[in-house]
Amino acid sequence: MIAIIDYRAGNLRSVERACRHLNLDCRITSSPQEIRDAERVIFPGVGAAGKAMETIISLRLDDVIREVADRGTPFLGICLGTQIILDQSREDDARCLGIIPGMVERFPATMGVKIPHMGWNTIEKRIDHPLLAGLDPRSQFYFVHSYYPKPLREDDAVAYTFYGIRFASMIARDNVAAVQFHPEKSGRPGLDLIKNFSRWDGRA
Repeated sequence: MIAIIDYRAGNLRSVERACRHLNLDCRITSSPQEIRDAERVIFPGVGAAGKAMETIISLRLDDVIREVADRGTPFLGICLGTQIILDQSREDDARCLGIIPGMVERFPATMGVKIPHMGWNTIEKRIDHPLLAGLDPRSQFYFVHSYYPKPLREDDAVAYTFYGIRFASMIARDNVAAVQFHPEKSGRPGLDLIKNFSRWDGRA
């Protein structure tokens, strides 16, 4: 079973619909035990980092999220879920989960492009990863965000996207992978990524 973590941060149903479309066994849950017992975990979300972390802590999910990530459960972060697996966010100056070392930065207002970054864009692979296996390098994915992940180590950046600046649009370490875009809203390429995740054993 794939646990889709519910921490009141939106877009859960669209992730669930994408999984059901692929005939995957999934469940939206905020139960620590169900998350521990899951074969795989998806950590989605939209919204503000500070509020999200407050809710995660109030639901006592912070330790269980770290636990499943640490013990090797295949783990996929999406959008806000990607940002708050890093150490800290400039949004609300929020201390995050610290699963992958790094910061969440805001797009500079001086870039000359509209913020938020909203719409379709490509990703440029830095390294191969099982979640990207078989995807056309010209594939476009759907983004909606004003902040972006900046991992401390470039080794943790799997793919980059250009929007005014070049930023990491996919990060990964061991069994944890995370994307800044929304695969559940990205048509066939996004579904293929989720399908790859459903078959992934957590090893890069």
